[in-house]
Amino acid sequence: MSDKLKIYPVINFSDEQEQLLEVATNFCRNRWPNERIRQQIKDEDSIDAYVWQEIVELGWPGVAIPEEYGGSGLDLAEVVTLVEPMGQYLLASPLVSTTVVAQALIVAGTDNQKSHLLPAICEGSVASQALSEPHGDWDLLNLNCKAEREHGKLSLSGTKNLITDAHVADIILVSVIFEGEPALVMVAKEDIPQSSIRRETIIDETRRSYRLCLDGIAVPVDNLLRQEDTIKALNRIELVSCLLHTAEICGANNAAINTVVEYLNTRKQFGRFIGSYQALKHPTVQCLQEYEAARSLLYYAASVFENEHEGEVAVRMAKAQAGMAFSFIADRAIQFHGGFGFTYECDAQLYRRRAIWHESQFGDGNYHRQKLAELLL
Repeated sequence: MSDKLKIYPVINFSDEQEQLLEVATNFCRNRWPNERIRQQIKDEDSIDAYVWQEIVELGWPGVAIPEEYGGSGLDLAEVVTLVEPMGQYLLASPLVSTTVVAQALIVAGTDNQKSHLLPAICEGSVASQALSEPHGDWDLLNLNCKAEREHGKLSLSGTKNLITDAHVADIILVSVIFEGEPALVMVAKEDIPQSSIRRETIIDETRRSYRLCLDGIAVPVDNLLRQEDTIKALNRIELVSCLLHTAEICGANNAAINTVVEYLNTRKQFGRFIGSYQALKHPTVQCLQEYEAARSLLYYAASVFENEHEGEVAVRMAKAQAGMAFSFIADRAIQFHGGFGFTYECDAQLYRRRAIWHESQFGDGNYHRQKLAELLL
């Protein structure tokens, strides 16, 4: 055996992960049946307040927040086991965005910000992040939005888009250029005029995304996170977001495969179930292989996430593989349903729309492969 060959250990679930995964799966199955997804598309608000309150009572927003701030003090690996079932059942929840903001606060927040905002998040405050700009660059350091000191406050300017659930967020984390350097600013709901937020039309109708015009918004200087830690916080935001989006993707992959298999075992053609034809068997097996590869990479990435270099490599590999797998599986789900698959009534299109949405968030497969080339070669 070559000395250069590295054998990775088998990844096993911890007791906490097993329990959380089981509880989250049962919760999502019971609270978010398929008909609820359809109803959600018609609702103005994508978040069910009662479901979110139950999630808060279960303590999920505080899972990866230190105990000193009211959290459980666990790792992001435990959050992954919560988010994966949410992706499987397409459950609408601000848990991912809220967790990402909490992680940014842990890295770059002042003592006062952490002591006030992290306990509030544990108690149910919704947080979102405004990082994307109209130029569409996934590089979080490519910023046009600005903050300037005026009359003892920070005056913001510019436009942010693709802000999930901004209409219900209690706080929004905004990236700007301040005094020539990247910075992160917390903007409270009461500081945002209603006219500054406009809902966007996006491919995934189960999501709610908004554009925020920062012009005319002013916040206290104390809302600025420690600027010396901004780069570190933005790196953390990107990798945490990629990890949790990958968890959602893997859950949705599982659901899409189940949709395919169920249809193959119920639809008959020429007196036979269509699942008996090799032309459909083989790509279905490929769907399963792609899903298993993505899920293995996901949980490996979760297990080594805090290792700086290895964690980043694993997360980017997982995001690239999961996105590619989701596109393939969702496409097969539509194709296998025949003409019905191209109609609005077919559930397969829900997964294809979700796959396109996830590819637009924090980089698609090509973007992460380019990053991996820089890290590995």
